[in-house]
Amino acid sequence: MAEPRMPASDAIWLYNLLENAGIPVWIDGGWAVDAVLGRQTREHGDLDIALEDRFLDRLRAVLAEHGFREVPQEDSRPWNFVLGNGAGLEVDVHAFVFDENGDGVYGPPENGEYYPKEALTGQGVIDGQPVRCISPDWLVRFRTGYKPREKDFHDVRALCEQFGIELPELYRSHSPRAGE
Repeated sequence: MAEPRMPASDAIWLYNLLENAGIPVWIDGGWAVDAVLGRQTREHGDLDIALEDRFLDRLRAVLAEHGFREVPQEDSRPWNFVLGNGAGLEVDVHAFVFDENGDGVYGPPENGEYYPKEALTGQGVIDGQPVRCISPDWLVRFRTGYKPREKDFHDVRALCEQFGIELPELYRSHSPRAGE
């Protein structure tokens, strides 16, 4: 099985494949960061997408036609799982249900996890094509709920610099290593 990687051309191919199948998605994760920045700043291992739960069956069917199957993960849940094609392309799926306020409830409501409606207003560009994605301020906020990885420091720093967002406390004590 190939090591996961997601070049811009494949990210756009997947985005268009889903959009053309009537499955509206928001780019999330690292590709969303680069999309709102308007340029690719690092390599990506997968494509994170957010979508309404009601499109999950269609998503699975469309991607299955292209060899994608569920990739077993320790933390897979019905609303968050990974689909891969065995050749290195992986899609990290985040499904939500809109509530009466227009917020996307991510997982069981009692978990208190959401894609606030403001998070679903981002616009970006991947490989020259406009895409719907998570908004810059929420891309930063979503990276404060866990121990940051090196790529999180990179992404948050870039977002805060470009969009004038205050650097979260969690990210202030980190100084990049030489060559970053």
